[in-house]
Amino acid sequence: MTKMQYCEIEAFMFKKMNDSAHDCKHIYRVLGMALEIATHERGVNDGVLIAACLLHDIGRDEQNRDSSLDHAAIGGEMAYEYLVSRGWRHERAAHVRACIETHRYRKTSQPQSIEAKILFDADKLDACGALGIARTFLHAGVVSEPIYVLNQSGEIEIDGGGGEITSFFQEFTYKLRNLYGKFYTKHANEMAKQRRDIAIAFYDSLLQEVKAAHVAVQNIDLILV
Repeated sequence: MTKMQYCEIEAFMFKKMNDSAHDCKHIYRVLGMALEIATHERGVNDGVLIAACLLHDIGRDEQNRDSSLDHAAIGGEMAYEYLVSRGWRHERAAHVRACIETHRYRKTSQPQSIEAKILFDADKLDACGALGIARTFLHAGVVSEPIYVLNQSGEIEIDGGGGEITSFFQEFTYKLRNLYGKFYTKHANEMAKQRRDIAIAFYDSLLQEVKAAHVAVQNIDLILV
């Protein structure tokens, strides 16, 4: 990939990023981690990897407008069409599309190429540790999700089983806690381990603080006359 090609793809990416939790800084962090992981792997196509990292979230705006859509599938197709329009061979552009289509954590299809696996790992690393929690709260603000919800018994709902109402606690239980140990590359696994304890400690502390407040409310009958 030439410097000019990089700048063209970067400029195209800029036009598509409107999500504060998945902004250009997220893109650069993913790209930086992907390039680091790539130094520990063999046979990586740097051009495909760089393009996939730069463009992997360009479908986010569509998904934010309609939650039934899959930003990975949309973004993959957008990237393919753009790259072909810029003179990329169909096979190479399709390689980038496949990387983007399989980078999402909730997707059932798994990344196949080393470039796709590196993108998946780098993107998930940015959801780990303190930074991952900060980004989760940012995204929750965008889609108006609460920190937590209460079930019918007045208890904090932490099950991440996919109910209609979602929250930070449910997201952590379903996704963030389970990220660790599910990376495709050895180096990404090592990087994730360094971030795990910070994230779990924050979650446990927040949960205990919230529980304490609700216990006090549940005992309000003791002070009412």
